[in-house]
Amino acid sequence: MYNMLTGVDLAKKEIQVCVAKSNKIIRNMAMTPTAFSNWLATQKPMTVVFEACATSNYWYQCAREYGHDARLISAKLVSNIRQNQKTDKNDAEAVLQASQLSNVNFISGKSKEQQELQSLVRMHQLSVKH
Repeated sequence: MYNMLTGVDLAKKEIQVCVAKSNKIIRNMAMTPTAFSNWLATQKPMTVVFEACATSNYWYQCAREYGHDARLISAKLVSNIRQNQKTDKNDAEAVLQASQLSNVNFISGKSKEQQELQSLVRMHQLSVKH
């Protein structure tokens, strides 16, 4: 396990990043997608946990390319852990907290090839349906 743990709440225009070291939150900041990509590239290897959503596989792959231990976690688990109102800041903190549970089951991320195959299967299903 790496020294730092990061919980990430993904959105289209802003990504909320909550960073903890030794089980203590040291930062909870918002970034643009470009700034987040640059930030990932310059950080020492760490565990980065994303809430599973439409874009999480892209960021999962990106974090792994930069040498981080990337993981995906269930959105339902995160919503059960969140203590206050639904905000990006609270969601990022809940991702971080949920990832530290002793019996958490992480979701396996997809490679680019797996995503391409999934797209082909879905397009085939749609064409059969029509």
